Amino acid sequence: MSMTFSGQVALVTGAAAGIGRATALAFAAEGLKVVVADLDVAGGEGTVALIHQAGGEGIFVRCNVTLDTDVQQLMAQTVATYGRLDYAFNNAGIEIEKGKLADGSLDEFDAIMGVNVKGVWLCMKYQLPLLLAQGGGAIVNTASVAGLGAAPKMSIYAASKHAVIGLTKSAAIEYAKKKIRVNAVCPAVIDTDMFRRAYEADPRKAEFAAAMHPVGRIGKVEEIASAVLYLCSDGAAFTTGQALAVDGGATAI
Repeated sequence: MSMTFSGQVALVTGAAAGIGRATALAFAAEGLKVVVADLDVAGGEGTVALIHQAGGEGIFVRCNVTLDTDVQQLMAQTVATYGRLDYAFNNAGIEIEKGKLADGSLDEFDAIMGVNVKGVWLCMKYQLPLLLAQGGGAIVNTASVAGLGAAPKMSIYAASKHAVIGLTKSAAIEYAKKKIRVNAVCPAVIDTDMFRRAYEADPRKAEFAAAMHPVGRIGKVEEIASAVLYLCSDGAAFTTGQALAVDGGATAI
């Protein structure tokens, strides 16, 4: 399905693999210029190579979203290369927990909150002035179904994704009259390298993950990319401040 976009430049963080890569490729397929950002240089450059192979236009910028200077440089390089920013998908995130809340460490807390919350906040902090300057745009943040409810043995991660939704909703209201829309996408379990590392070693876990979703399977990265592009497109012009669950029915139970 082709979508209509009023702008021409999209930025995707965490775009070296998985959902970020799929979304960067999807933006490029719609004719947008794409800024690919990630800490993983090889993966990020690989995403840009795929964009170029498909006839699209894109650049890679190495960025640690927890560092103010890196994020400022990312925005500066976007404008220096393409002259503007129209859409941003703040997707960089981590999940490293393996135990119950009382078993967590301070290092885990700081790492998860640093990337998942501070990273999204910093990116929006420097994206919003660019969108304001040109009279509008759209931002989508990656939250999770863990931001819509409980996530046993992933309490810090769940808290971080609840925070992403809080940032999303607050920014959406603050900038609603400025023609800037801010939404979040909330995936359930998606078939990514992260998923495979966690579950392929134990087929029972993979079966459990599939059974979590009423549709009977886990999601595909392209299905999240489609949701992100919809939220950025002109077709979602009346949609802002929403946390869209793309979860195979998991949160409907």
